[in-house]
Amino acid sequence: MGLLHSYDVDVVWTGAGSEGTTGYTSYSRDHDVLVAGKPALAGSADAAFRGDPARHTPEDLLVASLSQCHMLWFLHLAGADGFVVVDYRDRATGTMRVEAAGHGAFTEVVLRPRVTLRGDVVPGADLDARLAEVHERAHEHCFIARSVNFPVVVEPAAATRE
Repeated sequence: MGLLHSYDVDVVWTGAGSEGTTGYTSYSRDHDVLVAGKPALAGSADAAFRGDPARHTPEDLLVASLSQCHMLWFLHLAGADGFVVVDYRDRATGTMRVEAAGHGAFTEVVLRPRVTLRGDVVPGADLDARLAEVHERAHEHCFIARSVNFPVVVEPAAATRE
């Protein structure tokens, strides 16, 4: 059995107002996501579900978690392979299907990482193939991607050099 890690998060609903949940439109979906010693995240539902579009949604955070996990593994593995990564950006997108009865599920998340390298690495097809292999290993290691029941697709852009 492997080493176990625990994560404690408090979610505190702040949207009761004066009426609470007396009706579907009587309350706010606003809440705070709290982790001891870290800045609070202002949360809400997606605007389509009466949430505040200025706050983070569970859907945003799920896609962000997949992107962050991949990035952190990629940086570790790329560094171990001798690549000097000086910039990493990802334009991740998630697709969720909502059914008539209100049930929903993510059908896919696509990660689109772009990296910039420093050093004596020669750009080209070989470089992109080597980095694609690092992305594959990062995907295999990502705890979050290994925990979801929908495809997480990684579509890395060609690397650039500083």
